Amino acid sequence: MKKVLTVNLIFVLLMLCGCTEGQENTDTRFLMDTFVTLTADCDRKVIAGAFEECAALEQALSRTAADSEVARLNRGEEVAVSKPTATVLRRALYYAELSDGKFDVTICPVSMLWDFKNEIVPERREIAEALQNVDYHGISIDGNTVSLGGKQIDLGGIAKGYITDAAVAFLREKGVKTATFSCGSNVYVLGEKAQQVGIKKPFSDGELCAVLSLKNKSVATSGTYERYIKKDGKFYHHILDPKTGYGVETDLAGVSIVSDCAMDGDALATVCMLLGKKAATRLIEQTKDTEAVFVDTDGTVTVTDGLQLKNGKYLLK
Repeated sequence: MKKVLTVNLIFVLLMLCGCTEGQENTDTRFLMDTFVTLTADCDRKVIAGAFEECAALEQALSRTAADSEVARLNRGEEVAVSKPTATVLRRALYYAELSDGKFDVTICPVSMLWDFKNEIVPERREIAEALQNVDYHGISIDGNTVSLGGKQIDLGGIAKGYITDAAVAFLREKGVKTATFSCGSNVYVLGEKAQQVGIKKPFSDGELCAVLSLKNKSVATSGTYERYIKKDGKFYHHILDPKTGYGVETDLAGVSIVSDCAMDGDALATVCMLLGKKAATRLIEQTKDTEAVFVDTDGTVTVTDGLQLKNGKYLLK
């Protein structure tokens, strides 16, 4: 069983630095409703190719792109989907079962009601009505043919991780040895030289409270502070409980997952937030080559024993 080291920190992901060897180039694009930054020891043509790969996958997996595979499924069509869409959906269903339905991509009708950008809180009756159409059991996958059984899906809790993995695979195929790929709250560090990923204190103006030093690893973070609304003395966040339609209420404010696979790390970060610390700790204890940092609502951070603090940085043992 993994023991934990407790420290008084609270954080989210913030990439500190990229690669420092060879022909380093950097580019930033707006994809998947976030800014994506790639720094790599290669020419700009390879970096552009990686972004093209990301854009193509977003076109298939996006809920909002009118002609995406997900949008077609949400319109009630039975769709012969591409391999990426089938892969992400199957993995989403795996995590739905693993979390006893807490992780449910059919939360879409509810999540669409919440407008965190314009700070619009839906009415209770609207949420109750939308919840009637939330149930991942309605999804059917036969080979590459998918039917949602009248449900609607949002792959936001897992698709960014899959696209991150795809970008890194593209870079590897092109012979890139060192890179950092930052996609919202997902960061992948490629290469044998350890690179630093900073930890930013939530609600702060860029204040750092910890640093991870990693190589060839993904780090994915989920937290109540990423998107939220404060209204009439109440706090509403975007990690929605599929049972209530409101932000889940647990003892956690944030979770960061260190893993080999960004797709799994992305999903696990959300799953852990939905489960709460006790159940999430058991889950990570049973998950191979995966470590977690749990941030309690009181600001306490527990770090699984696969991480150790050395010279002011957290390293994998």
